[in-house]
Amino acid sequence: MNDSPIVVLTALDVEYEAIREKLDAPQVRRHPQGTRFEVGRIKGGKCRIALGLVGKGNQSAAVLAERAIAEFSPVALLFVGVAGALHTHIALGDVVVATHVYAFHGGTSEDDGFKSRPRVWEASHGADQLARHVARTRDWAGGGRAPEVHFGPIAAGEVVLNSRVSGHAHWIRQHYNDALAIEMEGAGVAQAAHLNKSLPVVVVRGVSDGADGTKETTDREQWQARAVANAAAFTLALAENLAGEEQDRARSEANDTKGSTDMTGTTRNVAKDNARVGVQAGQVYGGIHVSSERTAPTDPTKAIAGLAARLQQARTAGQLDEDTYQAAQAELAAASETLLTTTPQDMGAVTLALKKVRGLVAEVAILAAEVGTIIALVQGLS
Repeated sequence: MNDSPIVVLTALDVEYEAIREKLDAPQVRRHPQGTRFEVGRIKGGKCRIALGLVGKGNQSAAVLAERAIAEFSPVALLFVGVAGALHTHIALGDVVVATHVYAFHGGTSEDDGFKSRPRVWEASHGADQLARHVARTRDWAGGGRAPEVHFGPIAAGEVVLNSRVSGHAHWIRQHYNDALAIEMEGAGVAQAAHLNKSLPVVVVRGVSDGADGTKETTDREQWQARAVANAAAFTLALAENLAGEEQDRARSEANDTKGSTDMTGTTRNVAKDNARVGVQAGQVYGGIHVSSERTAPTDPTKAIAGLAARLQQARTAGQLDEDTYQAAQAELAAASETLLTTTPQDMGAVTLALKKVRGLVAEVAILAAEVGTIIALVQGLS
């Protein structure tokens, strides 16, 4: 089963602690360049979390997200923290999940003004669908009243917006008026995930202020801590679901490798080397026909030569020890010599040698069965 963790990154210490306190005995993992991660399972859950602190800003978030991906090869990358709401219908303490992230600082400055050149990263379809499922269950808040979860765009830049009348606020409303919240790290994390084979990434934000000049007031009223707690609870519930789906996928792939079905609906089980398969199928309709790609032998000399080769394979695989292998090969050599030098062929002596071989390899059932097939062939020719 795939036990790869889910990476959870935060920008602030209060966000980091909100996740860390939900982990069972997290262990420090040090990156060679000095970055410290903590890895532990969610208390009462099964999901392994690799937790990291990236600091403020898209650039540092992108660099350390790349570092975390390389270090852990995670199932998914989640970023959790606080944000400012850009619309009045989003209440303090609500959770915003990014359907896509705008990097809003890109643009070109011309004589007639600044022209926006935004970049955008969308959440993967599967992760978005699962996040919406978690939101609908409404039991992720631990039995309390679950705050509202909003799905929509998030704007990510390099400044803290704390005004509704500043030029920066006007710029956001003019060019990104569908953004639900504004923050500082989501674009960097989204780009790092995109550049790593489109690793699923979800940005989850708890609303701690209204990006309207009231940030100092809401911080004094402890809205930051409450918003972080809500975002952390949703993030960990999402992580558990993501890990569960990954385990289901891994089990399904493992089952698929046991047998394959062709376009006619026929299930073929392929046995290699010393393996044999009877019937392995989910549902069977009609009759069952069992066949083997190795046909019954008709020439005892060739059959003994083939058995000698498979004895060597068994020794290489550790199924036969050296002494047993040498003794069995000596008996096969004697049987082959008898077939070549006696006229008429002394089938009794050949059968005796083969019975000795069967006794020697009795603990390897598939080899013993093959010897028995050759004995029956020899006896049929006598």
